[in-house]
Amino acid sequence: MNSRMRCFAAFMLRARMNWMPICLGISILFCGSIELNAQTAEKIYHNGKIITVDDAVPIAEAVAVRDGKILAVGLKTEVLKTSDDKTELIDLQGRTMLPGFVDAHGHVMGGGLQALSANLLSPPDGEVRDIASLQQTLRDWIKNNQQAVEKIKLVVGFGYDNAQLAELRHPNRDDLDVLSQDVPIVLVHQSGHIISVNSKALELGGITKDTANPTGGVIRRRQDSQEPNGVLEETAAFPLLFKLIGRVGPEGAAMFLRAGADRWASYGYTTAQDGRSMPDMLKIMQQVAKAGDLKIDVVAYPDVLVDRNVIKQEFSPNYKNRFRVGGAKLTIDGSPQGFTAWRDQPYYKPVGDYPEGYVGYPAAQAEQVIDAINWAFSNDLQILTHSNGEAASDLLIAAIAAARKVYPQKELRPVLIHGQFLREDQVDALQKLDILPSLFPMHTYYWGDWHREHTVGPELADDISPTGWCVERGMKFTSHHDAPVANPNSMRVLDATVTRRSRSGDIIGPSHRVDVMTGIKAMTLWSAWQHFEEDRKGSIEVGKLADFVILDKDPTAVDVNTLDEIKVTETIKEGKTIFLSDPAQQGQNIPTSSDPSFGKLLQAMSRPVSDRDLASGPQAVLAASMTPGCGTCICGTLSQLVNAAAGSADGELER
Repeated sequence: MNSRMRCFAAFMLRARMNWMPICLGISILFCGSIELNAQTAEKIYHNGKIITVDDAVPIAEAVAVRDGKILAVGLKTEVLKTSDDKTELIDLQGRTMLPGFVDAHGHVMGGGLQALSANLLSPPDGEVRDIASLQQTLRDWIKNNQQAVEKIKLVVGFGYDNAQLAELRHPNRDDLDVLSQDVPIVLVHQSGHIISVNSKALELGGITKDTANPTGGVIRRRQDSQEPNGVLEETAAFPLLFKLIGRVGPEGAAMFLRAGADRWASYGYTTAQDGRSMPDMLKIMQQVAKAGDLKIDVVAYPDVLVDRNVIKQEFSPNYKNRFRVGGAKLTIDGSPQGFTAWRDQPYYKPVGDYPEGYVGYPAAQAEQVIDAINWAFSNDLQILTHSNGEAASDLLIAAIAAARKVYPQKELRPVLIHGQFLREDQVDALQKLDILPSLFPMHTYYWGDWHREHTVGPELADDISPTGWCVERGMKFTSHHDAPVANPNSMRVLDATVTRRSRSGDIIGPSHRVDVMTGIKAMTLWSAWQHFEEDRKGSIEVGKLADFVILDKDPTAVDVNTLDEIKVTETIKEGKTIFLSDPAQQGQNIPTSSDPSFGKLLQAMSRPVSDRDLASGPQAVLAASMTPGCGTCICGTLSQLVNAAAGSADGELER
């Protein structure tokens, strides 16, 4: 009797005895998901619901693993036939297994920096609700890292959002001087395009009332005065920020990557993306990978406007030590919630000093965008393009349409990243040109109310991250978190994609809500397809990598309004557990590869920093720290920021 007949016989017996759901048996019968051979399983997972994300066999009872790959999947009775007395049987205890999540867009090294800094995020990801709670968070961080602060002379906070503070303003130098007038304090806004610093940092940066605004940046001033108030925008912020953070050096940058990978794994991701890498960052990533310190796969997309040679030289469709370069990254505009996305019409009610009719602005010129797209197509390279505003997406669509005329047969899967303000006609163009939209539905939660009230207004706010239009057209799309804009919280991504519920409880665009399985596909199989990895990841099928995430509840069975309450209990990479929510309870010891304290990292630095190290003015290092089209968003800022640390090697890295 062949395997299909054995499978059918087992199904009929179980159906007769236990009224097993007929869909599982029929799927296995006709699609043959059980593939038995002479190999013996090392592990078999059973006694839980296994959501395969394989339309042929959507649900399974057991999965067998050997040599890091899936050996068999389907009915438990059939899968157990791959076992012997050495096979480890793993009881899921009623939990739910899915394929490991594939990061469609994030910044894993920047996420490591966020994980190691003072957490200034607002609820539910942090405790900062107003200026007072921000100050208290910083006081606690300084107290817990006192030795490091004294040695490195630096206090770092990440993720505050003026839109979520009760005062609806940025913290200023006076707010931070209360904490210290002797040590520079730098706070990075959640969007990444603004920093807030104290008077000492302004002094070390040489920023005074006589310092003019640099091109592309603003030094905010005290009311009725030219005296800086401590809030620096764009190019006014970056040089000082990069120089301060650059003190952590290459060891710190390596720690960012290890901490970021750990953080992604804790949310069930078995593949992470570094969505805008710089040359020095690539060296750090390769070094960490070579040392065997990556728990999960990391795919990097270097900036196409910085160093094209390194992209061509390092590109690979295959991982080496769990790292590869997957293509190129292009940035056209900035942050929608920060009013720097490039629109086709004025912002609704922007908060700040903006001229009438303000539409944002591009971060790259049209000729740069067209040239970058043509270069990617001519070199058979995938390109991921950050485009938020309608005008930015118009430029991207035009550039790819022109490239398609020259290279009509190439399947390079170009990706539009974010697409917050896409029009419906632009979605039609994406479909026609085979551009994959990687959308950001988490904005409906974090900034949906802000978009409704300030960026696009109540009428257009419903169509931000328009997943519904993609579903109507039968298009693949992916959902991402863009961490460290927010935590790489997989269940928050799923919740936002399915419910589109804002912080206030409003539903931002009910017509764009999707079902749970579509939301899961956008984080697994379709994300794997985005990375040209659908043959090895994204679903639980025979022959694919044994990359799994185990949840405490079944997302297809709970009230959708509770999706964000589901917890990742375990993450498995190629058959090996790399994260446990409670290792003691599971009886396993999962080693961590990174120290969770940024202060301990700073304390370990070999040379204390002096005021002289930081005293040069911002214009002196602007050219070195900024690159063409760097962008006015978190990906631009953090890529430059981490690269500043990675590039300050002083001979410590192999060159």
